Amino acid sequence: MSPTLRKTVLAAVGGGALAIASALITGPMGNDGLEGVRYSPYQDVVGVWTVCYGHAGKDIMLGKTYTEAECRALLNKDLNTVAWQINPYIKKPIPETMRGALYSFAYNVGAGNFQTSTLLRKINHGDQKGACDQLRRWTYAKGKQWKGLITRREIEREVCLWEQR
Repeated sequence: MSPTLRKTVLAAVGGGALAIASALITGPMGNDGLEGVRYSPYQDVVGVWTVCYGHAGKDIMLGKTYTEAECRALLNKDLNTVAWQINPYIKKPIPETMRGALYSFAYNVGAGNFQTSTLLRKINHGDQKGACDQLRRWTYAKGKQWKGLITRREIEREVCLWEQR
């Protein structure tokens, strides 16, 4: 993780897991985090229409150029949805930094994939380090390993491990 991203994420810790995930995704400059930002809709590597900080959904308007404010609003809505979708499945207490890393992860892979993962099983068996290590397995899209996903998972893993008990 770059020193500037580390500083940005550390500054977000007091704001809780959603702030941590948002800092990871947007980065220090707002466009240099784990997702980057694109104001016009595009198809991602698996062919899903996407815009802004990785927002995907039927509400994307093709041909529209989104504003920074619209992108931030979509990210905030999406992260709150992710939190609502995954929090009930986490049965053991975990640090906020770990939860923030997991929100970033689930935002990227989908809550359904998180809910059926070995990573979640490890959390619920009290193996926080083992759960964080599982992030390294999630580096493939369409059967191909992606350098960007390797980098993202290493950063998420680092944050996941910050407050281990």
